[in-house]
Formats: sequence, structure tokens, C-alpha cells
Amino acid sequence: MKTKRQSTLFRLIGYTKPYAPLIAISFIASILSVAVSILIPLMTGYAIDYMIEGAVNFDKVFDYICIIVAMIVVGAIAQWTLSASVNSLTCKTVRNIRNQLFEHINNLPLKYIDTQRQGDIIARISSDIDQVSEGLLQGFTQLFSGVLTIGATLGILFYLNWIIALVVLVLTPLSLCVAAFITKRSHKTFAAQAVKRGEVSGYVEEIFTGRSLIQAFCQEDVCQKDFEKLNKELYDCGFKSQFYGALINPCTRFVNNLVYASVGVVGALISLWAGSPKGLPIGLLSTCLTYANQYTKPFNEITGVITEIQSAVAASRRIFALLDQEVEESDSQNQVLEYCDGTLDIDNVYFSYVPEKPLIQGLDLHVKQGQKIAIVGPTGCGKTTLINLLMRFYDVNKGSISMSGKDIRQITRTSLRDSYGMVLQESWLFEGSIRDNIAYGKQDATLEEIMDAARLAGADDFIEKFPDKYDTLLTENGDNISQGQRQLLCIARIMLTHPPMLILDEATSSIDTRTEMKIQEAFYRIMQGRTSFIVAHRLSTIRSCDVILVMKDGNIIEQGNHEELLAKQGFYYELYNSQFANSSAI
Repeated sequence: MKTKRQSTLFRLIGYTKPYAPLIAISFIASILSVAVSILIPLMTGYAIDYMIEGAVNFDKVFDYICIIVAMIVVGAIAQWTLSASVNSLTCKTVRNIRNQLFEHINNLPLKYIDTQRQGDIIARISSDIDQVSEGLLQGFTQLFSGVLTIGATLGILFYLNWIIALVVLVLTPLSLCVAAFITKRSHKTFAAQAVKRGEVSGYVEEIFTGRSLIQAFCQEDVCQKDFEKLNKELYDCGFKSQFYGALINPCTRFVNNLVYASVGVVGALISLWAGSPKGLPIGLLSTCLTYANQYTKPFNEITGVITEIQSAVAASRRIFALLDQEVEESDSQNQVLEYCDGTLDIDNVYFSYVPEKPLIQGLDLHVKQGQKIAIVGPTGCGKTTLINLLMRFYDVNKGSISMSGKDIRQITRTSLRDSYGMVLQESWLFEGSIRDNIAYGKQDATLEEIMDAARLAGADDFIEKFPDKYDTLLTENGDNISQGQRQLLCIARIMLTHPPMLILDEATSSIDTRTEMKIQEAFYRIMQGRTSFIVAHRLSTIRSCDVILVMKDGNIIEQGNHEELLAKQGFYYELYNSQFANSSAI
């Protein structure tokens, strides 16, 4: 465990290497600040001794006052410089870590993202990094200053009186032992707290995502109980960690007060026994008392920082655990698909998410240019899985998928995915104007092109009704417009890019029947000569498709157009009749 903590610390420190000048400035400023804090009590003690020798030496006292004032000014400048450099170092380091983490997340395979709670990932890139900023990076500065102060103070004490210095030195291990004893037992609680914090964030994110369904099923009380349970677990971990953290400071302060009292008693005995001035002058005795307090103060600060440092170490470990996840294998050596003719060949493909649960087995499919391929079947049959394989969100376990005669594993993912236009059941919009959202896949699109795409998608009717029209601002995920309108904008986005191939995964599920008919007409018009895949549960949307693939248990069990499949009176016939048994259209 100790090795793991050390590796985490060294790895974190590695992120500060590009900012070596800031580190050097921080160290210099810290040294100056410590030097000033050490020398001022010494100068004060000398000044006191010149004031109690019977006749006050005003010249000497004035000289020491000027020196003290100059030191105060230098110390203030050094302290400001230290704060500014540390803040700059911290902000830049945290910025780089967050940028790297976000870039890494973008390159993670979908199979990892699918197995993680989104809230937990969000917590790592937000609250965990903030914890690192507040704890480790700033704590290191306090540790350096504290250690420097302890060493310098002890050296001065030996210079003034070795007996008093020994008293301080003998009692020092007691403070360290107390801190180490408590720290060792508190580390696990801080690590557990970080994990629980991520779980709470993940649960909250899930609840907000599905709040409408929760209310529809009247599950508010259940959610509240589940949250209270998680919150209680977080409370227990937080209470234990804070308890240990709060215990350190009082214990070390007790030891520090013991050191201060011991210095006072021993110093007084030396002065009385030897007699001033042969023994310890009063001014220097007061200086020793000041140094005793100054010596113990860093221990209080260091032990106070330990709590934050431990929490930050736990947060850093969670961040690095995410950074250590393997990204998608680089395909920079692969060919760029410069032209896609719309043909696709699936040869003897096997795939499963979990090895012990086979899904797609021995799948064969050959798609000609411009064909409209519908994929239907019961839930869990492999429809969406097939789409994931076509887009290389997942790679096949066995067999091959070829586009335009080239194995998709031999071409770059970017050029592969650029060949597809994809509309999902769950629409995704970002905070910005309608214009920007439609132009997401073609940033340089003109307003005329955007308007044409919206017209083809049937979205222009409701857009024109807004006062600001295409400059209308959408809230996060487009929550200020209806689900159907959001889907229309996503379809318009694809219309704008004119891809050679199209994937519709329940793309019209949230659109009314009249609009759906308009969308289908628009799609068939724009996709003339282009290959399209339509994943559908509503069989009414696929009657005009060239080929309908009926999937069950990962296999294509039937294949043909609408009329041919109905004539076979097989599985498709049963699916169709189960949906339209009460419909006059049948």
C-alpha cells in the first residue's frame, strides 16, 4: 500500500515538471519567507537585551528595528510571490491533468464506457481533480516550508543554547509518532470516502436522467431510500476520515505545548542557575521561547494538511486508474477510406460481449450499393450490436466486415465513421443555437445549406415559428423543445452531411405519424443511390425497404422484402401480425 501511495505521489509530481521555473520561484520564495520568520525573533531578542542592560542603547535598538522592518517587507513580498507561484503551478497542472483525462476518455473504447457509471466518470474529471488541487499540490508547499522551518529553527536553537535544543529534539519524535499512528489508520477511510463519493455522483446522475420515469412509476420513495443508504455509507466513511483528521491536530498540539513549557522551564533554570549575563540573557530566553513555538507550529500545519493530502492521494489514484485504462488501439497505420461505394460484406461474423454468452454466430450479409436494409427482431436479438460492429464501436471476435471491398479493421476509424450518418433513438443536442446544432457535422455550412437540411428533415416548420428562428438558443440536451423536435434536428444534422451510408436506430420512434411520413419521404429522397440501415421495432416504417433482415438470437433467420416475408408466413409474419392485428391497414 505504501509503495502504491508513493508511486501515485511521484506520478502526480511528474505533471509539474513542465513548470520547473514556477517550482524554483516557489522554493526561493519559501526559503526567503522562512529565513525572515527565523531571523526576526533573533533580532528582536538582541534588541531586548540592549534595552535591559541598565542604559538603553537607542542606536543599537533603532538599527535592529530598521532591520526587522526591512525583513517584514521582504517576508511579505516573498509570501505573496509564494502564493502567486503556487496558485499558478496548481492551476496549470490541474488544467493539464483534466485535459489529458478528457482526451483519454474520448479515446476509450465503447465497451469500457458501457460498463461504467457515467456519474462516477464525471466525478473523476471534476470533484476528484479539484480534490487533488486543494490537497496535494498546495500541501506540498506547506510541507516544504514546514520542514525548512523545523530544520532552520533547530539549527538556531543549537547556536543559542545546546541544552534547550536537545530538550526540543528529544521531544520531537513524540509528535511524529502520534501523527504517524493516526495517519496510518486514517488512509483507508479516505480511500473509501473517494469511492463512495463517486458512487453517490453516479446515482444522482442516473436519477436526474430518468426522473420522468421515476415519477411515472411513483418510485420517488424508493429512490430516496436508495440515496439515503448511499449517503449514509458516504457519511460513515466521511465521519471516520474526518474524525481521524481532526484527531491529529489536538494530539500534536498537546505535544507542542509540552515542548513549549519544557523550553520555558529549562531556560529559566539555566538563567537562574548561571545568572545573567553569564547564563542565558532574558532577551535570548524570550527568543528561544519564540523559536520553541515556531518549531512546533509546522508540525500543527503539517498534520493539518495530512487530512487533505490523504484525500487527494485517494482521488489521484482514481484519476490514474481511469488514465491507465487501455484506449482504442491506434489505427494510424491503416488506410484512409477515400471513397465509399456503399457496398458492405459481412462474412461469417461471430461476436459476444461476454465470452460465456454468445450473441452473433456465423452471420453473413452482402449489401449492394443504394440498398435500404431494415433490421428487425425481438429485443436482445443483436440489432443494435450489428450497428456497433458496422461502426467499429466493437470489433468482431471472428470473421470480417468489409466496406467497399476493404476490411474495416484495415481502414481508419475516422474515415469509416465519416462514411456513415447515424441517427439514434435518444437524440443528443448541446447548449447552443439551432443553427450550430444542425451544423455539428459540418462546421463550415452556410445558413442556406442548414435551412435546406432542416426543410428536408421536416424541421423548418417549427424552427420558423421561433422568434429567433435558426438563432434560437437550446438548453442542455435541448430540454426547451419537445422530443420529436429534438429528433428532427438530429435528422437535419445528418441531412446536411450527405453521407454515403445511413444508420437509423429507431430514428422516428419519438415522432408523430404525420411527421414520420414526411421524414420517411425525405430520407428516401436524399438516400437515393446511398446505402441505409434501418433498425426498427415499428414495422410500418420499413415496408418499402429493399431487404428486411429478421434477426433472432444473433442470427439472420429470414431475409427478403416485405411482401416476400409475409408470403413465407414465418417469424416476420408473426411479428407483423402481432403489431397490426387490430389495425385496419392489415
